[in-house]
Amino acid sequence: MTQPLATLTEAALDAARRAGAEAADAIAIDGTSLSIGVRAGALEQAERSEGVEIGLRVLVGRRQACVSASDTRPETLREMAERAVAMARLAPEDPTVGLADPDQLSPMRDGAGLDMSDPAADPDPAALEDAARRAEAAALAVKGISQVQSATAGFSRRRVHLAATNGFSGGYARSDHGLGCVAITGEGLGMERDYYGDGRIHAADLMAPEEVGRLAGERTVARAGARKPKTGAYPVIYDERISSGLIGHLLAATNGTAVVRGASWARGLMGEQVLPRGLSLVEDPHRPRTSGSRPFDGEGLPTARRLLVEDGVLQSWTLDLATGRKLGLPSTANASRGISAPPSPSAGNLALTQGDQSLDELMREMGTGLLITSMIGASINATTGDYSRGASGFWVENGEIAYPVNECTVAGNLRDMLLTIRPANDARPHLSRVVPSLLVEGLTLAGA
Repeated sequence: MTQPLATLTEAALDAARRAGAEAADAIAIDGTSLSIGVRAGALEQAERSEGVEIGLRVLVGRRQACVSASDTRPETLREMAERAVAMARLAPEDPTVGLADPDQLSPMRDGAGLDMSDPAADPDPAALEDAARRAEAAALAVKGISQVQSATAGFSRRRVHLAATNGFSGGYARSDHGLGCVAITGEGLGMERDYYGDGRIHAADLMAPEEVGRLAGERTVARAGARKPKTGAYPVIYDERISSGLIGHLLAATNGTAVVRGASWARGLMGEQVLPRGLSLVEDPHRPRTSGSRPFDGEGLPTARRLLVEDGVLQSWTLDLATGRKLGLPSTANASRGISAPPSPSAGNLALTQGDQSLDELMREMGTGLLITSMIGASINATTGDYSRGASGFWVENGEIAYPVNECTVAGNLRDMLLTIRPANDARPHLSRVVPSLLVEGLTLAGA
């Protein structure tokens, strides 16, 4: 029988103390995942994984080191601790490393109220295979679909426990259900493909396989006959399925690690306009039934709702303890922790202010331009914000979709782009990043 994760982390801390660590924290993760894929009506892939992993960070003075293992026997924990302490003694000093003070720690020590774990029984492989088959059949039933590249259904559940020598000990469980389908239309050089997928915390919230397959098929057929768009300066709409990536560039630029290193185009913009007035970007780590929710961060600090951008003005970096200390600021409780590295800052659930127009209304207002539904590759200068990416989607004329496009590049500068965005009202509220379709002015398109 697997020992409780709390017991395991305490054993790792005890081993660290005996090895000579002045302070330490440990994280243990117990995970199970199952993935089933079908193709042409037959089972193509079945994968299952399960196991317990533990990570240990030790501090000796202002030096630290991290080690990890998937073997949780006492002798392994002892060897881990001894090795970590030996590594820490050889590491360079960093005055900003260190655990949180006890009075900084979160009183919330579990996931109660966040509804992050499905109480229903885990799905068996046969049920997942059936769901994948139904999604594939629905996609193939769409006229114009020549084949389905893949139809997959999966499930995972994991438990996480974090403990530290400052007195913190807390954990929570999380589940994930997913279903996806990739369809193809055409043959040879005329092939086009698209997809649809859905992921939820609770199986009861997951879309029906037939709906997932149908949407994948319809999206794919709409791409038949894609060609290059015109070259020039045009407005662009980032479809809701990819718009969070554009906001993700702002998150990367305001991440404490990038700011500390000076590798951020936003490093001098605190208190300045970074989005149009009227738009705010809010992080809410306590949104129930959402994949990015967490009761405490990777250093045991209490998570809370915060404004990254308010009325277009940048309000906050995303910080853990170390990056906060480097900048002379308190942590924003955004430490993310894996088993093999020290904490680093990362934003969780986010929501951008939505507009009052539908995507169709936004296209009519745009008139002529590009609706992007997929992006590939990237050439982005993190320091200057210069932006260039491959894109595909649909050319819009007179506010209506005229034809599908591929093999084009969109370019601009992130600072300028974000200041012009106009949101639609089509964001999906169950996602961790709730970002609607975004109209962006004045990008350069390289096409035909």
